[in-house]
Amino acid sequence: MGTAEAMKLVGEQRGEKGTGKVRRLRRSGVMPGVVYNENGESIPVQLNRHEFEMMMRRRRSENVIFDLEIKGEKTRKVFVKDVQRHVLTGESMHADFLEVSMTRKMRVGIPIRLVGEPVGVTAGGVLDQPMRELVVECLPGDIIEFVTVDVSGLAIGQTATVSQIKVDEKLHVLAPPNQAVASVLAPMAEEEVAAEAPAEGTEPELIKKPAKEGEEGEEGAAEEKGGKAPAEKAGAKAPAEKAAAKPEKKEGKEKKG
Repeated sequence: MGTAEAMKLVGEQRGEKGTGKVRRLRRSGVMPGVVYNENGESIPVQLNRHEFEMMMRRRRSENVIFDLEIKGEKTRKVFVKDVQRHVLTGESMHADFLEVSMTRKMRVGIPIRLVGEPVGVTAGGVLDQPMRELVVECLPGDIIEFVTVDVSGLAIGQTATVSQIKVDEKLHVLAPPNQAVASVLAPMAEEEVAAEAPAEGTEPELIKKPAKEGEEGEEGAAEEKGGKAPAEKAGAKAPAEKAAAKPEKKEGKEKKG
């Protein structure tokens, strides 16, 4: 378990708003953000993106509390609430910060790390981790970076629960003791895999979109308006008309007199 370490960054209030102005800030190496206080009030700020990212890289989770010195105002203790990153580069695009009091408890999610190779996985089972964070209530100074759960003794069909997580008494765990953290599932049988896979050579069934209420087919709509059906509009003749227009073939050749 790692304990949160206080650090310091310097920023300033952000006056520029709007998509275009924010993009210009980012191109110049500035990261926009918002600081929220306990009263729900917000202050738009801007920080040096490189300094912020270097601070975050020194931590193994995003549970970071640091001193934010805003030019012209008092220094605040802030908690990194959320960081928006670029989907391709991972670059920090925007951050939300929560101003905290070091004497008031807060609720926070602590990342759960699994350690060890389960014996059930060695036997062919599959490790499943339905719970990724442990929600606790504690003072900001007592926040830890992560908790660990040893799953090396789990056989197939066995589960590790919240009750097996050892934390300091300063942290009040809010999750139920019997909630599953990790399990080793039995391997899927071959027939089950085959049943889930689509049959070879099958094609998806085409579903005809139903006509909306009050609508009719193309031909019916045309007739109702007094127009012609699509075939008639194109100048096509009905089968009976084609037969009448075609001259009859005479049987044999006429004899010359």
